[in-house]
Order: sequence, then C-alpha cells, then structure tokens
Amino acid sequence: MSTKYNEIIDEIKDQLTNGLLIAGSKLPSVRQLSEKFFCSKNTVIKAYDELEKEHLIFSIPKSGYYVVNEFQNPNNKSNTIDFLSAGPDKDIMPYIDFQHCINQAIDTYKEELFTYTDQQGLYSLRLQLVKYLQSLQVFTEPDRLFVVSGSQQALNLLVSMPFPNGKNNILIEQPTYFGLIESANLQQATTFGIDLSMEGIDFNRLEYIFRNNDIKFFYIVPRFQNPLGHSYTNMEKKRIVELAEKYDVYIVEDDIFGDLDPNTKSDPLFSYNPSGRVIYIKSFSKIFLPGLRIATIVLPKLMSNNFLRYKFTADFNSSVLSQGALEIYLKNGMMNSHVKKIKELYYRKMKRLQEACELLLPNNTLYTKPSSGFYLTIVLPEKVTTKQTVNLLKEQNILVDDAARMFLPEYKKENLIRLSISQVNESQIHTGIEKLAQCITIIDSKKNDIYRNSFQLL
Repeated sequence: MSTKYNEIIDEIKDQLTNGLLIAGSKLPSVRQLSEKFFCSKNTVIKAYDELEKEHLIFSIPKSGYYVVNEFQNPNNKSNTIDFLSAGPDKDIMPYIDFQHCINQAIDTYKEELFTYTDQQGLYSLRLQLVKYLQSLQVFTEPDRLFVVSGSQQALNLLVSMPFPNGKNNILIEQPTYFGLIESANLQQATTFGIDLSMEGIDFNRLEYIFRNNDIKFFYIVPRFQNPLGHSYTNMEKKRIVELAEKYDVYIVEDDIFGDLDPNTKSDPLFSYNPSGRVIYIKSFSKIFLPGLRIATIVLPKLMSNNFLRYKFTADFNSSVLSQGALEIYLKNGMMNSHVKKIKELYYRKMKRLQEACELLLPNNTLYTKPSSGFYLTIVLPEKVTTKQTVNLLKEQNILVDDAARMFLPEYKKENLIRLSISQVNESQIHTGIEKLAQCITIIDSKKNDIYRNSFQLL
C-alpha cells in the first residue's frame, strides 16, 4: 500500500487523538485530501474505507465522511476488568451498518415519524420478524406479533394484566432476572419461586405448585438463564409445556439468548405448543443494540385486545425510527451476519472463562458451566460472603455482580456471584479470575483464623 495512504490515515488519527476532530465533525472531501497529499482520489477513498472499517468514521452518500465518536487511544484503556456490565460487547456492535439503516428508515418513514402509527408495530417490521423467528424455531404470523419497547415493557404489562385463565399468581425460577421480580414487587403481585440449579428443576414440585397455587403464568428463561446460565433439555421443555396445559397455566418464555445457542437441535418451549399456551418474548437488547429499545412478543389471539389496551397506557406505540431501521437491517441480511459473529465471540469468551475457573478457583468454590450466553455464576465457600468478595475485588478494579437481588426474599442466598462475559476483554479474563481466586482464598483463610482463635479461647 502506498505511503500516501498511510500518511492520510495517520493524520486523521492524530487529529482525532488531539481532539481536533470530535464526534460529528465533517472530514475534508476526497478532492481536498487528494490535492493536499498529491495523490489519486482512489488512495484517499481507500484510506477513508480503512478508517470506516475501524469504526472511526462513517460516510453519508452525497454528503461526505464524518467522525463516529471521540477517539479512544487503545493504550489509554481503563485497567478495570468488567464482569458486571451485561450489555453487548461494544467492540462488535454494527454501528456503521445500522447508521445506514437509520438514514434509509428516515427516508422511507418520514411521514410516519411525525404521526401515530400502528399500536401493534409496523406491519412491514412484523413480516421481517416472522421470518427471523423461524430461525429460532418459532413459527407464527404477523397478527400475533406485537412490537414493544424492550422485553422489560412486555414483562411489566404481563404482570399487570388479567389472563384468560382467570388466575392471579406468578411462578418464577429462583434465582431469575431481577427486572421481573421488581415489576412483581411494584405491582404487589403474589409471586412463588421454584429452585433452579444447573441440574434443572424438581418436576414434582413444579406440578404441585401448578396444581395448588392459582398460577397465572410461569416465567422462564429456557436458554442460558440469568444468572446461572442454565439451559433446559428439549425433553424438559416439553414436560413443562405438558404440565402447564394440564393445569391451565400460561408460560412466559423469555428467549433472550436463543440466538447464541450452539446446539442447533435445541427448541424453544413455544415450539411444543404454538397455539397459545406459551407466550414468547424476543428482545434485541443483548444480541444487538440496547438503545434501540425493541423487542417482540408472540401472544395468543384471545389476549391481543387486552394487551393493546395495557400497552396504550404505557406508550401508545414504540419508536417508529427504531422499528423502521430494524426492519431494513433484518431485510437486507445484516442481522444474520451479525448474529454469526457474536455467536462465535460469546462462545469463545465463555469457554475461556470456564477454563480459567477450572484452572484457578479454589477447590471449595463451585461454578456453573453454560455452553454460551452471557452469564456464569460462582458459588462461594461456606464462610465467604458475596459482599466481602465484591468489595475486595472492587478495590482491585474488578467488577462483579452480587446475585442476591435475583432472589425472592425467602430464597435469598448470600454466596453467589454473577459474572458476565459480554463486555470483559478476552485478554483480561484469566487475570480477573486469578484475582477473584486470590480474594476468595484471603477471605476464607481469615475466617478460618477467626474460627480457630475462637475455639482456642473456649
């Protein structure tokens, strides 16, 4: 590659590093740089293409090139090891591709942007969502799909609204996603729990609860559950659906990580009763862009009118711009390409995390073993509390999550730490687990010393 090509790239990066170019700044035209560096326009275009691949700039047809964001010098990256953040990996987000989709959506839906649109969601988007869900073994039609402002909105509405079975109580795995617990608490819903481990749930207990506790719906994350990372087998999923059918219980299936499943034969619960017993929720926050605030829910037809009434009181309709951009992203095949990349990335990160746990954690420390997803949970030794461990790690710039908030009060455990691999740098995983292991050993040894000293005083 020519020297001029490298000179152009170096100059732009220098201006970004020194703050001379900031987010949104327009870059010199191809002609201007061609004259400045005494080179061909093709050389300038190739240099800009390279900067665009690095997500430093983006192009707008017939307008020019612009800065994506303030430049972050890779040598100045934070030394924090982040096992806490649960958003998608920022380094693999398709900002440039989606920028094009947003621009196209503005042109396509310019009238709808300033008017109220279909409460159920853009019909053209729902058509694309139907096609996308087929890859997850969810076969349905656009009339049963509703676009919502993230899965949390869908869950909040389902907690509050009446169900066709006329029942009132909610059953949740323990532990589970804290957003559902919070919605139930705020709306004063009666909530029952069922213990979940990596071995699954007790089906006798599940049947007893279904039979005796007026359960409106059972909230379940069937693949790479938050926080354990547990996944049900197809046989277990089929059994859960059969019991729900027998005792007139609805299932709310939150399939947030279904796209990441390396097991191509794994099916959602929805596939075992597509007619209406299973309510299926698919969010794009974890696999795509959280700020998009788009999810879809597949409802039985007899719940459609009621759901729209409740959604109307929340926000009438979800963002048209987000819907339009996502429709274009799905339609042109960009989503499939993106999912393939993140599926490989998160699988690799999770494998590396488990290898580090196997190698470094003390023998009396247990951990879950999901095949993919975002989450892995560590069970601390008996005398080591989560709060002590979290605080000691924080002093060393290592962030982890206390899983206590993911339990109902009567199920709460104080010895679980949730690790998320989504935003941690791959190269930091080994170091982070090494320091975690050291913290556990330090706290455990101090507790043992206190115990021995107390025993000697007797």
